Amino acid sequence: MYTVEKKECTISVPEYVENYVNVEEFLEYCKECKNYDKVWSCPSYDFNPEDYWKQYRELVVTARKIIFLEDVDQKRSYEIMHEVKEDMSRELYEMEKQHPGSVSLSAGSCSLCREEGCTRSKGEPCRHPNLMRYSIESVGGNVGLTVSKLMGYELEWVEEGKVPSYFVLVGGLLKK
Repeated sequence: MYTVEKKECTISVPEYVENYVNVEEFLEYCKECKNYDKVWSCPSYDFNPEDYWKQYRELVVTARKIIFLEDVDQKRSYEIMHEVKEDMSRELYEMEKQHPGSVSLSAGSCSLCREEGCTRSKGEPCRHPNLMRYSIESVGGNVGLTVSKLMGYELEWVEEGKVPSYFVLVGGLLKK
């Protein structure tokens, strides 16, 4: 039904920030999202995303290209994407263990509490602070540019309910 291609590349954080990060621009996109101020992994933050990047020296960018080998409906495509995202998150948590002081960046917003809902909208602390991770875009990274320039993929989007031929998930590992 589908296959997954994996790609990784490593870039210095200063180079990544210079070429791929624009906090002001991506914060404006975040403000348009339903998760803004409602999910712990999404802005607004009580820290400066630019300072967040400066804590690290290297970024291992990791991508998963989910290629649909046959037509799938939108619901099933999102189920597949969630399965691949969970596998990718597990791999990133393992990478964190191998590199003390590192932290992973999630592919998109947190979905740990997708069934019961994030506690942020209730004014309660995160249920899983040890597992919650920010995404590249939530701290100002341009995922589209990252994917095209560093991974050689162009993003495709669902249009008029039609699932594209592939989705790309992008995360990373920030290393001290």
